[in-house]
Amino acid sequence: MQPDMANLHGNVHGGVIMKLVDEAGALACMRHSQQRVVTVAIDQMTFRRPIRIGDLVTFTAEVSYTGKTSMEAEVNVYAQDVRSGTTCHTNTAYLVYVALDDKDSPCPVPTLIPETEAQQLRMQQAEERQAYRLKQREQLGSTESVSE
Repeated sequence: MQPDMANLHGNVHGGVIMKLVDEAGALACMRHSQQRVVTVAIDQMTFRRPIRIGDLVTFTAEVSYTGKTSMEAEVNVYAQDVRSGTTCHTNTAYLVYVALDDKDSPCPVPTLIPETEAQQLRMQQAEERQAYRLKQREQLGSTESVSE
């Protein structure tokens, strides 16, 4: 992380991390769907620890849920102090993307097939988050809907 990414406290600005989280999640979903994607929702993102200028930041992103045209990506962020080698997990975020065809219309995505018990649990938790998102959307009375 570079000095131009700093906030007034000398840490990496949260918006910089949020942008990179969104890009990592989008790439995971594009690889899965082999389509362009757009961000539909970002669940709460809590920063557990500051990321300092000079830290090496690593993002891991995996598709954790697929609907008809939408996908959820789980993105984990790690910061490493390159001088000491100490690495810490700074946050996890869940983002929802919709795949788009060449006409910018939502298009079907391949079904996610969990291969391990951990992946099955993660998918179940993702399905619960998606159901909660849809319920919230319904309660807000929005005419738009998050794709399923």
